[in-house]
Amino acid sequence: MTVKPLSDRVVIKMTETEEKTESGIFLTASAKEKPQIAEVKAVGEGKITDDDVKIPMNVKVGDKVIISKYSGTEIKIDGEELIIVSQNDILAIVE
Repeated sequence: MTVKPLSDRVVIKMTETEEKTESGIFLTASAKEKPQIAEVKAVGEGKITDDDVKIPMNVKVGDKVIISKYSGTEIKIDGEELIIVSQNDILAIVE
């Protein structure tokens, strides 16, 4: 099954966090921070303003992005955990 986001929404998949610190200490699940870097899996067509002007999307499929903490709606499709966020919740593109 595929997910096609509407308007200015983006489907992302969070990247895995490091389980070990640089000094070699392994972290438990409760000690890990929620990751903020994700990969873009699908992109909507863009938002249409009240004046019927289409605002283009700034991200594309495959981009690595930084998102706001605790943003979006979590979904599970075919066993894969994804998040749908608004383009406004994306803070930066990682290059």
